[in-house]
Amino acid sequence: MPEYEFREMYVPRGVSRRDAARLLTDEAEYGHWELDRVRLYPDGSRRVRLRRRIIRQVRATW
Repeated sequence: MPEYEFREMYVPRGVSRRDAARLLTDEAEYGHWELDRVRLYPDGSRRVRLRRRIIRQVRATW
């Protein structure tokens, strides 16, 4: 089963949906993060959880 590392981000309520999408797109493209969960609060702010897979290198035994 793959292992993941997580990163929490907070997007304040004044940020437009388009700007939030641009921010998350940059994180995905340059940091290799993928969207795990978005929680939208009644005041319009968002809490976003991103994840990326941890790739463990196998030690050579020769």
